Amino acid sequence: MEIRTGGLDHPEVVALLQEHLQSMAQLSPPESIHALDLDGLRQSQVTFWSAWDEEELMGCGALKQLDAAHGEIKSMRTASRHRRKGVAAAMLEHILAEAGRRQYHRLSLETGSMQGFDAARQLYARFGFEFCGPFADYTDDPNSVFMTRAVPTRP
Repeated sequence: MEIRTGGLDHPEVVALLQEHLQSMAQLSPPESIHALDLDGLRQSQVTFWSAWDEEELMGCGALKQLDAAHGEIKSMRTASRHRRKGVAAAMLEHILAEAGRRQYHRLSLETGSMQGFDAARQLYARFGFEFCGPFADYTDDPNSVFMTRAVPTRP
């Protein structure tokens, strides 16, 4: 698996992100969807990565800088045919390493509270994320779960 920076113009990436947004719309009410669209992922404070096996897209993820010491995980998605192959774990490791290189102190995320998000919450918990209250511009929402963890800095 190769994790590449960018790729937002690649048709397979666009299709995976559209699938991601459609899935969020099926699982969450509109006011509780916080997934970024393509324009949101192109913002200067967001770094986007895509994971590939040769020329086949396996998944994606992004890191949004909230401030100099705090980042947020965004747009984690694994292509259906590559689920349960460690794609999300590899992407999460990559994002954690980048957060360390940037010398962030904290990495946080928002995900859904519904059953459809169980696997995501379990993955984040395995990586040391703990439940927390809303952060950044989020507010309490029964359809959202907020998680955070400290980031060990690296040289």
